[in-house]
Amino acid sequence: MSRQGVRQGSSYGMMLRAAAALCFSLMYALMKWAATMEPVSAGEMVFYRSIFGLPVVLFWILNSGGGLAAISTRRPMVHVWRCALGVSGILLIFQGLRLLPLADATTIGFTAPIFATLLSILVLKEKVGRHRWTAVILGFVGVLVLVRPGAEGAPPLGGLLFALGGAFVAASVTVTLRQLGKTEKATAIVFWFFIACALVGGGLALIDGHSHSWLVLAVLAAGGLAGGLAQLLMTTSLQHAPVSLLAPLDYLQMVGAVVLGWLLLNDAPTGATLIGAALIAGSGLYTAWRERVLHREITSPSPSSTV
Repeated sequence: MSRQGVRQGSSYGMMLRAAAALCFSLMYALMKWAATMEPVSAGEMVFYRSIFGLPVVLFWILNSGGGLAAISTRRPMVHVWRCALGVSGILLIFQGLRLLPLADATTIGFTAPIFATLLSILVLKEKVGRHRWTAVILGFVGVLVLVRPGAEGAPPLGGLLFALGGAFVAASVTVTLRQLGKTEKATAIVFWFFIACALVGGGLALIDGHSHSWLVLAVLAAGGLAGGLAQLLMTTSLQHAPVSLLAPLDYLQMVGAVVLGWLLLNDAPTGATLIGAALIAGSGLYTAWRERVLHREITSPSPSSTV
């Protein structure tokens, strides 16, 4: 392919990734909006996200041309572990979303790369230099600014703990995917995860779910469709551009969360949220830049790409 063709392909991949980030923002905003109109549990959010996103995923798989081989696996137990982690992570994230402002919940989610760095040391025995440690410290300072421990008007502690727990589990999924992705197709990884979410979310919805108006059901369904479309766009973007070029675009989710929170929920971000978000984004962008310089694997900063 010519150099111009490579540039055009990369530009197309970046457009897809940007669209994916905004669709993920829309998914979270719609789920949050539904929960402000009527009680919606985290289990219900997982169920609607998976059951209405699954048709989009199936469309992608059927058009991949791989047939049943696209969802076959040689490592079923690793898929079980990945799904268990992923379902746990998304439940924590949605519970945090229920309790926190949209912008705060989204920003906390982007601490996943910080936890991924720490887990890579403990699990993968990777060596981390001063640059990545600097990024980790910067990210944790951003968290402290956002959390404002003891300050009046600080976000609720319960919501913060759920959101941080979701980010930590998302980082754990990232470490698992590094191993799983060496032998398994992306179509299989995504398909079985959506199936697991539908089963677990459906079971939880039967236990603590609620009846909903048609408006709330429509909003939840739209959120699920947006999540499925985001997954499709994100995965397709990787066919046109490297992760090192695409990962920074995930931070558009923060921008989307601020704008949609303002428009749909009348929820203006605080100064602490904006400063904390800038520090956390700076941490992730610095890490991505450093990994690109060293020609090493870059982890997407968005937890939405793993859970």
